[in-house]
Amino acid sequence: MQPSRRRFLQTAVAATVLAGFDMSNAVAEATQEVAKSGEIKFQLGLASYTTRKFDRTQTIEMCKRAGLKNVCFKDIHLKLTASDEECAAAAAECKKAGLNLYGGGVIYMKKPEDVENAFRYAKACGMATIVGVPEPPVLPLVDEKVKATGIYVAIHNHGPGDKVYPTPDSIMEKIENFDKRIGLCIDVGHTARIGVDVIETIKKHKNRIYDFHFKDETEASTKGQTCICGRGVLDLPGYLNAIKEVGYDRIVSFEYEADEKDPLPGLMESIGYVRGIIRML
Repeated sequence: MQPSRRRFLQTAVAATVLAGFDMSNAVAEATQEVAKSGEIKFQLGLASYTTRKFDRTQTIEMCKRAGLKNVCFKDIHLKLTASDEECAAAAAECKKAGLNLYGGGVIYMKKPEDVENAFRYAKACGMATIVGVPEPPVLPLVDEKVKATGIYVAIHNHGPGDKVYPTPDSIMEKIENFDKRIGLCIDVGHTARIGVDVIETIKKHKNRIYDFHFKDETEASTKGQTCICGRGVLDLPGYLNAIKEVGYDRIVSFEYEADEKDPLPGLMESIGYVRGIIRML
């Protein structure tokens, strides 16, 4: 994408957000156009760490306003200790609002009982995917649970400072001999901040990617901070094109970590920017 086109998208989307425009109809129309084209197989969603200062009802409403149809709940919005009945009720609340509660996470699994509970929780919610960080000693049990339930596990890399799974490659080294439904949640921000080529990583591991945390960063270094998509330094058009080219057909979720007390404007601008890129791929 040429810089002028990039600036045009940034300006147009910013003007839309500042004008207080509700994007839900526009995003819905864009989704329909994308689906009809048959070229883009993935859908957009929300990693609800984005709305960590808001409750579940508010998070669902923000998804609706932003035109997102898929959500992955952090335990802030549905406690891991929730009963099966409470899990089913939360899933029903999402369904009533037109949302697909496709996953939960990031869920940390250090002990066998953590693994057992994570799968119970996901099954009770009807989740297709656990976005998690299972410690290496419990991976054999994770493998057993995946085979027993059919629930996918997308292991999340956390970049600089993560001693267990800093990069997608570090995850693959530990899981390559386990069930193929154990794979990656690539956090594009953390991957770029640790100096790894995100596009090459997507192509390299295309058959084991089951989720994305999508964001922009102020710097592609340890000092980088999440910012509105299109205002940072990451090659988001390149990432999206790679995701398209490998035929990825699951969810790309926005994890907008900035502005925790007022995330909706930045999230909506990010969605508008990404939608603009998708329509030009």
